[in-house]
Amino acid sequence: MLHKMKLNESPFNRMKNGTKTIEFRLFDEKRQQIKVGDKIEFSKLPDLQEKLLVDVVELYREDTFENLFRKLYTNEEEITRKTKAMYEIYSREKEQQYGILGIRIKIDINI
Repeated sequence: MLHKMKLNESPFNRMKNGTKTIEFRLFDEKRQQIKVGDKIEFSKLPDLQEKLLVDVVELYREDTFENLFRKLYTNEEEITRKTKAMYEIYSREKEQQYGILGIRIKIDINI
């Protein structure tokens, strides 16, 4: 299955150059459809002209960003920084409502 998502320029570029291998999202209705083996087409904001096709290779489910980051990282400073950054995008209420999904990706192709 192919899923389509938008991504800000900085994370898009890090994904493209291979330094970002996990995308973090709320586990909302749209993300609940994602399965290992699916593909995601990321479109770079703001103009959505540049696209990146990736394969979903692993999924991580947690109730909070902090708990998910604790599963994936050992550096306390990094965990705190990443958690704080996610709260600039998503509210704690939404986090509580949906839970969190980490999507480990592998670049398929630049479109």
